[in-house]
Amino acid sequence: MPDPHTASAWWASEQAKGSRSLILSSLAFSLMTVCVKQLNGRIPVAEIVLVRAIISLGLTGVSLKLAGVRPWGTAKARGLLFARGIAGSIALLCFFQAIDTLPLAAATVLQYTYPTFTALAALLLLGESLRKRIVVAVLVGWVGITFVVQPDWLTSDVRALPLIPALIGIVGALFTALAYVSVRRLSATEHPLVIILFFPLISVPITLPWVIQAGVWPIGIEWMWLLGVGVLTQLGQVWVTDGLRCLPAARATSINYIQVIFAASWGWLWFSESISLWQIGGGGLVLIATIISLSAKK
Repeated sequence: MPDPHTASAWWASEQAKGSRSLILSSLAFSLMTVCVKQLNGRIPVAEIVLVRAIISLGLTGVSLKLAGVRPWGTAKARGLLFARGIAGSIALLCFFQAIDTLPLAAATVLQYTYPTFTALAALLLLGESLRKRIVVAVLVGWVGITFVVQPDWLTSDVRALPLIPALIGIVGALFTALAYVSVRRLSATEHPLVIILFFPLISVPITLPWVIQAGVWPIGIEWMWLLGVGVLTQLGQVWVTDGLRCLPAARATSINYIQVIFAASWGWLWFSESISLWQIGGGGLVLIATIISLSAKK
């Protein structure tokens, strides 16, 4: 029988706190995709990113003021803070663009290659070692993701994806990994709210020209879905930043595979999407990958 004192100590540890934060971030991000899906493609991608950035700027600004934290971070880290904002903005734009131009399944598979890129980037840029369990978790999780989203080549005849949209999806995954690695390094010296601030701070000037040229005025319930995108993404950013402060980048992103389970659940509950045996098997592999990652020592 497990020692309750040992279990209690683990639950209170930084390792457990980071794991909880990452699972919560996955929940928030999965609900954010529900809000994006509810917009039905009428609102341009750049406009969704811009609205999300404006909401995040407001929420983060108030939080910084209440916490009494200087918003600009340390001078030494400012360049990396800007780089984190650029990487995050490009990643979000690429991911939404891939969804707009590729089958959703294919776009999702391409996006969820980012834990592999993160593990490699953390090794090369941060000097973080790759434990065998984390490598196994990344590989098992990627196979599970593939089963869950069921790309055409898995369940029917092979059909080539358009080259440019596919490359955009891969670029999005790569920049997601670079953003995560940047957050991991910044977490050693910068306040979490400062790290979060620079994401929307960079997103606004990147997306504003596009919205001025081709923006669409939201109507009716679209305002609620846009607000949901902003608030849920903000919560996801807070939790993922905390998780990356507590855990190595490769392990943190392998835990985030669980977001696919949440997304499949919302698809079934909200949009009456069927769940196949492929998805059930893939969901099991994703859970196994998460458990393997959680069992690895820091």
